[in-house]
Amino acid sequence: MNRKTIPFLLTLILFIGLCPKAHADDRWTIQPDGSIRWEIRDNIPHSDHLEMSGQQLSVVLRYGVDAQKRFHLNRSLVFPMLRMKPNKTQNNLKQRFDLNIPALVTVDDQTLLNEEVRDITFNGLMRVESSFGYVHRRKELKDAVRLTRLLYPSTNAARYCEEYIFTNSSPNKITLRVPDWHVAYTTPEEAGVYGAYRIEASLSKKGTFVLEPSETLELYAIFSGRKLTDTPPAQEDVALTRINIQSERAGREALIHQWWDKLVLGTPDPVLNRMFAFAKLRGAESIYRTKGGLMHGPGGEAYYAAVWANDQAEYINPFFPFLGYEIGNQSALNAFRHFARYMNPDYRPIPSSIISEGVSFWHGAKDRGDGAMIAYGAARYALARGNKEEACELWPLIEWCLEYCHRKLTPAGVVASNSDELENRFPAGDANLCTSTLYYDALRSAVMLGRELGISSRQLSAYQQQARQLEQAIERHFGYEIEGFHSYRYYEGNDILRSWICMPLVMGIYTRAQGTIDALFSPRLWTDDGLLTQAGTETFWDRSTLYALRGTIAAGEVEKGMSFLKKYSRRRLLGDHVPYAIEAWPEGDQRHLSAESGLYCRIYTEGLFGIRPTGLRSFELTPRLPQEWDYMNLNRVCAFNSEFDIHVSRAGGKLHVEVRKGAKVILKKNITEGTTVRVNL
Repeated sequence: MNRKTIPFLLTLILFIGLCPKAHADDRWTIQPDGSIRWEIRDNIPHSDHLEMSGQQLSVVLRYGVDAQKRFHLNRSLVFPMLRMKPNKTQNNLKQRFDLNIPALVTVDDQTLLNEEVRDITFNGLMRVESSFGYVHRRKELKDAVRLTRLLYPSTNAARYCEEYIFTNSSPNKITLRVPDWHVAYTTPEEAGVYGAYRIEASLSKKGTFVLEPSETLELYAIFSGRKLTDTPPAQEDVALTRINIQSERAGREALIHQWWDKLVLGTPDPVLNRMFAFAKLRGAESIYRTKGGLMHGPGGEAYYAAVWANDQAEYINPFFPFLGYEIGNQSALNAFRHFARYMNPDYRPIPSSIISEGVSFWHGAKDRGDGAMIAYGAARYALARGNKEEACELWPLIEWCLEYCHRKLTPAGVVASNSDELENRFPAGDANLCTSTLYYDALRSAVMLGRELGISSRQLSAYQQQARQLEQAIERHFGYEIEGFHSYRYYEGNDILRSWICMPLVMGIYTRAQGTIDALFSPRLWTDDGLLTQAGTETFWDRSTLYALRGTIAAGEVEKGMSFLKKYSRRRLLGDHVPYAIEAWPEGDQRHLSAESGLYCRIYTEGLFGIRPTGLRSFELTPRLPQEWDYMNLNRVCAFNSEFDIHVSRAGGKLHVEVRKGAKVILKKNITEGTTVRVNL
């Protein structure tokens, strides 16, 4: 054996050992570079859809491989800042392109024949490898032309890119003809908020190209949108030649690398590690540079250039400081600033959503508990961000929302609201469990944040007392024997299990933990796709599943929580609809809404590692190391205005915990399972 091959073989053996064993229902596999790959065998036909975003555009790719191994692709482009009238939430400029660009290219005067897709890989860019045949001297040559497609959005511009690399894999010289292809749509001036818009698609090359064997032809297609007044008509023909496609691709790759290089999860389970990495990508990419500032948007071809009290304030904003993505932090702060504009001395409710680049709002489901969502998210964000100036700016908003919730207390001592975050899709009564538990955690966080900001001890003592009273009221009002489980009713009169009974666990209320966990993972609620929203229905929303997994692990039911987390993660990352957490089904056809990926990451930061912010430079750590693992690491954590690593490993019957900030050891301690330690950075 050649000595040079030994290191390669050792590396290969190591990788194979770390790779997850393929399950019968896995469609995709994890690759050494962190991508996932679908090798086309007999697992066709199959179609799927996924979303990718840049700061000016989002694209949903509906793609698949048919029974003859031919690739099909429908591109749905969304331009969030090209607003249509009336200027409401979902009125973004949209355009679908269902065309086969390789079918426009001819080889030796013929259409490319009998495409066979070999594999599709995804790592934030989609790569499709195919081969075609053509007829040469009355005989079809198979695998004569190979094609690589590379699909991705621009990082900063309102355009979507497709690269095409044709390779002559035949023994003969071939001639490729590429048409002068350009299409454009112009919208009516009166239909757009900013007048007429122009949507264009063009190929970068045209003409006849002779390829010797093994030679390649590279070209690209650009799909773009703009205000008609943005570019003078005389420049339209040369606009495509100004695009540096290598820079476009490099920009996207660099951003993905940045996200994957921070807040790195390291465990013995490669599926969980990669699902976490992809969740960071989807959670961070969906931020749009609007005239109202940076705004994180859920996506799904509907929700852009707007912020919600649940998706942004509650779900993902508290996560951004951990990722160390400054644009994410800026978008979080900007969202809270938009909500703060609606504070008022009469304590009328803050709108559920600030829409259309910040110029309007949506309050269609009335008060959904939005004040509790915002107080919870803003307080957690401010603590984890570790920036005193930002915390001081956010304090009046937190204070206002807490007072609003306090004024909404019912005679039973829980918080009244018109609906909940599911906006009357399912009944929520006059006061629901979710709103009260969010308010409870917001009070606790406000006490911790207030100490850092010098808020009077009298005010903070009042918050502490309100939290204690609320915890008791939650037990009295919502605590219930429901369908045989010692758990919670979601609202007064509710006698059917609901997935949101997980919320007390997430907020550190463990009075009914065992009964609640048993109910969540019983056949009445748990399915292959996670939790049913209500027992006896077919509807599931990932957000409650993700909350339940976090709360279950945080409550100490690690093995049960991890068992279901592994099933869920494998299905979402390597199954038939990949690679992200989804919104819901049947509503939305399992769209890859972005904030759900933030909730997925928080299963680890707050559940598995048990990080609970307690100050601008401090947090509690309650690690929950699964029995089958010897270690788990969270490296390059960027919260609390610091960057640090958390390492947890087994030390006999105890857990060895280390927190390092560069070469400096911040904490080094052996603890018993379930012990909470305080970390000061």
